[in-house]
This record gives sequence, C-alpha cells and structure tokens, in this order.
Amino acid sequence: MSDTNQFLEFINKGYTTKGDFITMGAAMLNGETVTGAHVKVPLKTLNRHGLIAGATGTGKTKTLQVIAENLSDQGIPVLLMDLKGDLSGIAQPSPGHPKIDERHEKIGLPFEAKNFPVEVMSLSEQDGVRLRATVSEFGPVLLSRILDLTETQSGIVAVVFKYCDDHKYPLLDLKDFKKVLQFATGEGKKEFQEAYGRISTASTGAILRKIVELEQQGAELFFGEKSFDVNDLVRIDEDGRGYINIIRLTDIQDRPKLFSTFMLSLLAEIYSTFPEQGDSGRPELILFIDEAHLIFKEASKALLNQIESIVKLIRSKGIGLYFVTQNPTDVPDAVLSQLGLKVQHALRAFTAKDRKAIKLTAENYPDSEYYDTAEVLTSLGIGEALISALDEKGRPTPLAATMLRAPMSRMDVLTDKELKDVLGDSDLIKKYNEVIDRESAYEILNEKIEKAEAAEAKEKERKEKEKESRSRSRSSSSRRSTRMNPVVKVLTSATFIRGVLGVLKKVI
Repeated sequence: MSDTNQFLEFINKGYTTKGDFITMGAAMLNGETVTGAHVKVPLKTLNRHGLIAGATGTGKTKTLQVIAENLSDQGIPVLLMDLKGDLSGIAQPSPGHPKIDERHEKIGLPFEAKNFPVEVMSLSEQDGVRLRATVSEFGPVLLSRILDLTETQSGIVAVVFKYCDDHKYPLLDLKDFKKVLQFATGEGKKEFQEAYGRISTASTGAILRKIVELEQQGAELFFGEKSFDVNDLVRIDEDGRGYINIIRLTDIQDRPKLFSTFMLSLLAEIYSTFPEQGDSGRPELILFIDEAHLIFKEASKALLNQIESIVKLIRSKGIGLYFVTQNPTDVPDAVLSQLGLKVQHALRAFTAKDRKAIKLTAENYPDSEYYDTAEVLTSLGIGEALISALDEKGRPTPLAATMLRAPMSRMDVLTDKELKDVLGDSDLIKKYNEVIDRESAYEILNEKIEKAEAAEAKEKERKEKEKESRSRSRSSSSRRSTRMNPVVKVLTSATFIRGVLGVLKKVI
C-alpha cells in the first residue's frame, strides 16, 4: 500500500462520524491534497470550544466565516465578535472566482455561493441592534471582578446592592450605582451605618474612580435599558437556518476593559438563562471571539478565574466558545487546555522569540508520523491549517494539514446601502433600539434628598419663627414690667419732673 493510500485510510478512520458534521476541507500530504481525505468535525463535540490561530493574513477570518456558514446551514445560530469590521459580507453571496473553483476541485467538494441570515448588533453608537445590560443583572460579584476591587471594596458593592434590593431601588445604569455610593457616605450616611455598618469614604472614592475609568471607555452606552434578552441569539429563519449575529466592535478595539465587561456579562447571562442540554448531539449556540487577546490582555487574576470557570461550565448548556487570535500563547493555559477543536494557520519565524513560540505551539498538537509539526507551521499557505478536533467519543482526531474550503458568502464588507437593507429588515432593532430611562435609584434618591432638604428647611424656618416669637414675647414682657415698676412710676411722675427739672412739660 502506498504512503498516500495509507494516509487516506489513516485520515478517514480518524475523522469518521455517524452523526451530523461540518466538513472543513481536505487533508494534505507533502503539500498536496489527498482526494477523499475529508476533515470532518462532529456537531456533537463543537460545544467543547475551540481555537483559530495564525499570523496576520493567513486566513483566520475566512476559517471563522466557513465554520459559521456551515453551522448556520445546520440550523445552529452563531454569534461573531467583529473587531476588524470584515464579517458583514456574510449577508451577501460570494461573487465566485476561478481560484475558488480550483480550490474546491482539489478538495473534492462542490462550491455553492449563498448568503446567510444576519443580524447586525452594536455596543456603541454604530448602527445595529443595541446591546445593553443593567447594573443589577451584573450583580455585585461580577461587577467587583470587572472593576478589579479589593475584598473591602467588593464588600461595599455587595452592601450597595443589598440596600437597593431592600428598598426596591432599581440599579439600571452607572449613574444609579454612583448615586447610591455617594448617598452612602453623604446624606444617607446615618441610615447606612444603622442598617449595614460604617462605610469608608476612602473606599467609596476608590470604587468611584474605577467606575469613571470604565465610563471613559464608553460603558455608559452599554449599561441601561432595554436589556438584551440572550434568547434572541438563538433564532432560526424560515428556511431552518440559524441566524449569524454579528456584533460590530470596530470602534472599541482600544477599549479592552469595555470589551471584557461585555463578554463576561454576556457569558454569565447565557449560563444563567440557558437550560442544561445534556447529550443532545448538537450545540445550542456557538460564539466566536475575534482578537481574543483583548480579553486576556489586561485581565486581573480574579477576572481570569471567572473566564476559566465560565469556559469549563458553559459547555453543559450547549454553548461553544471559539477564540480567534494570532498565537495560542495569547490564551491562558487553563483556557487553552479546555479547547477541543484547534485550527492552526501558519506562523512566521522572524526572530528567536518567534521560533520559540512555534516550538511551544507545536507541542500543543498530537504527534504525527506524517508531519514535522513545527516545520509545517511555517510552511502552510493562505487558507491552509493544521487541524486537531475531537471525535464523537471525545478523543483527539489525527493531526491533519488541511486545505480549507472557501466561504460561500462574500469575503468583504457590506456597502452602506446593503447594510441599511439588513438593518431595515431587522425585528430586533424595533425591539431594542428605543432608549428607556425609567425612574431608578438615581431619580429616587435625588427625590428623597430633595424632600429631606425641604423638610429640613421647613423645620429650620419653623424654629426661626419660634425663636423670633419668643424674642418678641420677652421684649413685650420687659416693657410691661418696666411700666409697672414703682421706681419707674416715681421717676416718670409729673411731681418728680417738676421738682428735679423745675419745669413741667407744657401740654398744648
């Protein structure tokens, strides 16, 4: 048996699947595709998370696009974090190209150009379905971790939430939270101290500074109502295809704190909302986090622990997380070890540090008698990648250098008119883009303070009037007692005046 036939048998045995699957492309040997050696990933294991990595320009975004399209065709909704702004073209069919036809002929798969159901979303003032969450939905633990607070400061945050729960004060946006903090050490100091103990002004000041830092990254646009319902991420269109939800994040690339805040709140909400799925054979929702290093770049230890916990737990809800980044070393080892599907595009060795990173990356993949992994990593072409997945029993599949299929949709952005048409057809924009500013903690406490100040002013006025009245009464009493005094009577009598002054006032 030739090496090619042995390799074909090796790949087909490793990538055999009885259930539903998506086909990534065809395996390569010595730089050439092997006919019929299709690399297939079972839907059953896609909630075991994944990684798409590689140097700039090697095809990571197109790989993401291919997986998202195939999931949608299988009726599985997708959420894409679009930080570079180049994913909206999924809403339009590919215009086709002779190189695409040539690629698919080598792979042995037919090519069909098509568009997909798309929902465009936004965290900022960009056009799209507005994504918001209330401060109350975050809860004290997650909010404290995002703000990177000390144990004492976290305790104060917990007290603020307890106070608002006890008094039915809605915590909707950041101005609500700041107002309660200020109230706790100001006008409401006595009330807080009696019910919850003394709150340090220095600690509340430190918390307020952290909130201001978050606001400077645009968080005030994210906190508020109408709060987004994560169940709207798992919609299916009339043809049975899952919606591809694209969150436009091009204007927050330089605001990692806001990006991390949004991601953690979204994952926490999904985990608390979605039911346990069990062994259903297919995921409920797949999330792709592009430029994933932004999540980990400035994350505190507490925040990293939160991310690791969510990654471990959320797969039981049928949710798959896929991190897209330049190098696997961008992702913490504790998270990397949880990732079942790994798609590794080419890495470039320009420096000693690069060569060391390539060696470390190669060690993350199964050994193969057909590949020198470190060497292959530097020789892969655009649209080619090393793939290692999990089979239906959760076992790693053979490592396969793969020529990837081309996206069926456009590999480019939508025009302004096309984007306007997509937004015009959206039911979610009508549902979420109305700004609601109902009465919450900020307004209630301001009204409470105003009433207290008015009552204090009224009491002060009453006391002033009382004091003035007493003063007048004392003055009047003094005059009466003076007139009745016998000495005064003698000194003011006519006889006394005449005797002392020698005259008597002439009465005219």
